[in-house]
Amino acid sequence: MDSAAKPAIALVQGDATGVGPELMAKLLALDDVRDSARILIHSDLQVFTRGCELAGVKHEPVVVQHFDDVDLDANPLTLLDIPAPAAAAAAHSQVCEAAGAAVLDCYGRALDQCKAGRLDGLCFMPFNKDALHRAGLGTEDETQWAKARIAHSGRVSEFNVIDGMWNARVTSHVPLKDVAAALSVDEIVASIVLAEQTLRAAGFAHPRIAVAALNPHAGDGGNIGREEIDIIRPAVERAQAHQIACEGPFPSDTLYIRVRDGEYDCAVSMYHDQGQIAIKLLGFQMGISVHAGLPFPMATPAHGTAFDIAGQNLANVEPTRRAFTTVVKMASQRAQL
Repeated sequence: MDSAAKPAIALVQGDATGVGPELMAKLLALDDVRDSARILIHSDLQVFTRGCELAGVKHEPVVVQHFDDVDLDANPLTLLDIPAPAAAAAAHSQVCEAAGAAVLDCYGRALDQCKAGRLDGLCFMPFNKDALHRAGLGTEDETQWAKARIAHSGRVSEFNVIDGMWNARVTSHVPLKDVAAALSVDEIVASIVLAEQTLRAAGFAHPRIAVAALNPHAGDGGNIGREEIDIIRPAVERAQAHQIACEGPFPSDTLYIRVRDGEYDCAVSMYHDQGQIAIKLLGFQMGISVHAGLPFPMATPAHGTAFDIAGQNLANVEPTRRAFTTVVKMASQRAQL
């Protein structure tokens, strides 16, 4: 493939004290990854070098200091050096405000270039939410921060994906005690619509969506709560009226088996751990998170910064590879529309 025809992807430094630096180095050692895209690394050069040394690989990207000096057609592996000396000097496996600040700097610049259309998608190494909040994140999570950064008005949400099984959610990083009050017909319909749009962008011609109940036994006819009767089922019916192939609400203790077995492509959960626990049990080591709803594709491995093994060259690169290839695929399909 002509280099210029390959999507231009931002590869963003994760938390410098976690497994991100070694994962980035391992990812770039894969021939299929380098051959699939033009890659602009957003990282402190010292953090990148430390990751390469830890992983035992050598990379020689063209290093630039300013985005105006980037030429991905001539140099399809380029590193934009974003200095963060305090993060580079931080010890492994420590929550560090400087590391969080470095992430926000790299992430923000990549988001800006994606919004401007200069890059086609973004794959980031694992972030540490505690470090991000210490550094001034100021939002619920990095997805909402991205939405604010690029002044995006549409709905955004995180999807978890393992081996073709997708999980969307209506509420995300909110206390469990607040979930029921946060549910509405409009919110659930919006989540179903975003799920359908995201799966189509990922290559599903006719996405099949299963919607989870909130209560045990899907409310047992109203004996264990009425959310299924008053909110969730009306939302499913409204989405069906928009020609979306969705069904439910289904009890969540069996719903994910049906997704696993191929009856549905995606589940829409009502709250964070309802879907997270099920999906991660089905394949934690292979999971990725797709941050949907932005005007460009974005994904990351789902396992987090893995402080328990950081600095030991033990991190499995496969989830990172899957996150990267998902972004490339979605960016390529978007370019064909």
